[in-house]
Amino acid sequence: MHLRHFALNALHSATTGGRRYHVWMGILTAIMLAGAYAYSLQLRYGLGVTGMSDHVSWGLYISNFTFLVGLAAAAMMLVLPAYILQDVDFGRAVLLAEAVAVAALVMCLSFVVVDIGNPLGSWHLMPGIGYLNWPRSLLAWDVLVLNGYLAINLAIPFYILYSHYTGRTPDKQKYLPWMYVAVMWAVSIHLVTAFLLAGLPARPFWNTALLGPRFLASAFTAGPAFVILLLIFIRRETKYEIADGAFSKLALVTTVAAQINLVMLGSELFYKFYSPTEHGINARYLFVGLDGFDALVPWVWTAIGMNVVATAVLMIHPLRNNLRVLPFACGALFVAIWIEKGMGLVVPGFIPSPLGEIVEYTPSLVEVGVTAGIWALGLFVLTVLVRVALPIELGEARSPLLEESRDAPIVRPRTPRPRQKDVRIVRTR
Repeated sequence: MHLRHFALNALHSATTGGRRYHVWMGILTAIMLAGAYAYSLQLRYGLGVTGMSDHVSWGLYISNFTFLVGLAAAAMMLVLPAYILQDVDFGRAVLLAEAVAVAALVMCLSFVVVDIGNPLGSWHLMPGIGYLNWPRSLLAWDVLVLNGYLAINLAIPFYILYSHYTGRTPDKQKYLPWMYVAVMWAVSIHLVTAFLLAGLPARPFWNTALLGPRFLASAFTAGPAFVILLLIFIRRETKYEIADGAFSKLALVTTVAAQINLVMLGSELFYKFYSPTEHGINARYLFVGLDGFDALVPWVWTAIGMNVVATAVLMIHPLRNNLRVLPFACGALFVAIWIEKGMGLVVPGFIPSPLGEIVEYTPSLVEVGVTAGIWALGLFVLTVLVRVALPIELGEARSPLLEESRDAPIVRPRTPRPRQKDVRIVRTR
């Protein structure tokens, strides 16, 4: 019965709200419908309506996929200190970070589906039905870790919220071991995605041992930056209080990760350009252009500029702790990492081809429409999850069965009183 009331309460929370809430959800719904129409064109005419080709087979879809895997993994930056290290500053923000992880994983899987072309072909990845080719295939590892991480991030918050809804204290013995698993799993989902690219020797732009650490550094930059933006908005627009310490610690994590990311980027630039070889031809196309082809050069230098400026701002303590300046720095970092790790990482791996052919890639309107629809879907899921969680965490939503049990007369069984033993009182001077 509690579960039924929990589902009805979640539905009521997700479908009720003020005018701004309904306008926001209406805009997201309209964008999702436009994305669904664009995807219907892709299903009807095939991947030929996209900007991808035989030379550039991964484009805007996989670029967003690689970025969002990092966003999902970075949620553990709050789970680790809150649940495992018992940091009270993160306690009220951790469920919101897990909501970000769930929304990011939904978008990741959606981008994989649309990149397949025909979604009916995904049955080949189902164990026992298709040929998953596990453990040899890194793609099989990627499928398993993404779906497993999604299941963990759905199960743990559901258990905690359901316990609070029914007036119980969550049993740490039931969810804390899975938190340890989730922390390790968060690192694995991003490393496996990095290995998926780095394990291709014919693509020297990706074939580097530094790709995995760079993936983690960029993830721990963009992920906490987005969580900071979300927490600032919730703190301003709702009654849900979030400690100042959470913002300062998250901003510090973002700053350190951004510095490490820049150091690794500088190392890559030194390696590619100080002693240039033929293996650095992809990097030359990305950063300076190649034979007159330079479509990505303005994008990547804009991203690097935003990255450097935002990191410099966060390194100044008064600015980093200023909640008016912090959102702009975090927003700039988020966009910069999206460009650098998306189009600036995936596409240059194909240009030029192993045979030296240069075929530039530009996303088509269909790709842009599908991408916008999937991002709207992720924000829709995130909004619903936050909308359901906040009333429960604030104590405003509780199971009506608790009220019935309080109103019912309490009948206590009579138990015989134990016989009192003789007690000798010893007085001392």
